Amino acid sequence: MRVYDNNWMQLRDHLVTDDRIVLPLGSVEQHGYLSLGTDAILAERVAVEAAKPLGIPVLPALPYGMTPYFVSYTGSVSLRMSTYIAVVEDILDCLYLQGFRRIALVNGHGGNSPVTGLLREWLAKPRADKTEVLLHNSWNAPRIAAAAATFDTAQMPGACLENVAWTRIAGVRVPTDPAPVHSRDLLGRLSRDEMLALAPDGNHGGAYERPDAEMEVIWAAGVAETRDVLENGWLK
Repeated sequence: MRVYDNNWMQLRDHLVTDDRIVLPLGSVEQHGYLSLGTDAILAERVAVEAAKPLGIPVLPALPYGMTPYFVSYTGSVSLRMSTYIAVVEDILDCLYLQGFRRIALVNGHGGNSPVTGLLREWLAKPRADKTEVLLHNSWNAPRIAAAAATFDTAQMPGACLENVAWTRIAGVRVPTDPAPVHSRDLLGRLSRDEMLALAPDGNHGGAYERPDAEMEVIWAAGVAETRDVLENGWLK
């Protein structure tokens, strides 16, 4: 259930019987012909669909992440690592204060991966009650990656595997020919301006779209995998 669909008293009452909550992590950044909010949209939607039958509340996605290599693309916004870590830590502190003891971060953006270090540090602090924090990278977890690989092995930013109905922009047509696939090693060594020059439309390789029937299979795998983590990924 979405936190936005509840008032604070309803959420307080829910917490009496279930101490789980989900925070989706996203990014506002270029995704080729898709929405600038693609990572946040996908992270929140997969979390909401996965959590719905479990009755777990889902916070709105944290939209801004770490994406310094994309800021030459208009509209892409990146937080400094220190800023991002501080924001996530503040959210965790608030949730713990209110009584949540099992907190799942559903991450939809690879650039947010440094948050792993924060979680280890945060969990190491002494607390009165045992608390768990899970980080689930929904964008490349094993089952969704395997499902995607059955249709397309070029799983690159701005390409087909993020092109679903809820990330498309109305009236925008995508190219029919695939873009050249660039190695992740190369992409990891480029400056923001070199990135823009190498991939001027934002697709880092592969087809721009796949049939909706294939995307439904991939999406279902991602929802099921995320739901399994939310239901069975806890130690207690």
